Amino acid sequence: MEKLNLSPTKSNLTSIKASLELAQEGYELLDKKRNVLIQEMMKRIDEAREIQSQINDYFFEAYQALQSVDITQGIKTVEEIATGIDFIDNIKIRSYSVMGVEIPEVETLSEEISPHYSFYRTNMALDRAYKNFQRVVSLIARLAEIETSVYRLATSIKKTQKRANALDNILIPRYKNTVKFIQDTLEEKEREDFYRVKMLKGNL
Repeated sequence: MEKLNLSPTKSNLTSIKASLELAQEGYELLDKKRNVLIQEMMKRIDEAREIQSQINDYFFEAYQALQSVDITQGIKTVEEIATGIDFIDNIKIRSYSVMGVEIPEVETLSEEISPHYSFYRTNMALDRAYKNFQRVVSLIARLAEIETSVYRLATSIKKTQKRANALDNILIPRYKNTVKFIQDTLEEKEREDFYRVKMLKGNL
């Protein structure tokens, strides 16, 4: 910023006072903008913390679901049930793949057997884990959006703060010093004029 260099006149004093008021108003507006941006950024950060907490919860639930997956035990249970049935003709065993592992599936009219298959729980567990991971993916995308918003807000806050600091620490003090200088000079000139007129009157 250029150094203020104004001659001590009433016109310049009025002008510099007006500039000082504008600079002070500008600072107040920038300070208000900065505070609004900071509040908005803090909201985003709080939201990000909440989302991170949800992600942790979903990961934990998915982990628990995967922990309950016991494909080997499911196969063993089906085989034991199949070999223990007297009317073997009423049971049909086929297999299908789950995550690359062949899983036997028993088809029977017996209501006694079907509700107790371990691999049914395996399918449910894998489904729960998948849904939780899908939620995590969605939340991570939201986190990315928040991160972008926070970065932009932080950049704007930094620029706003820099401009406010320039006004508060550089321009406003210069205006105040110039106002004081002009006022002091004009007052001194008025005193000199007063004494000069008084001396002239005394010599007449």
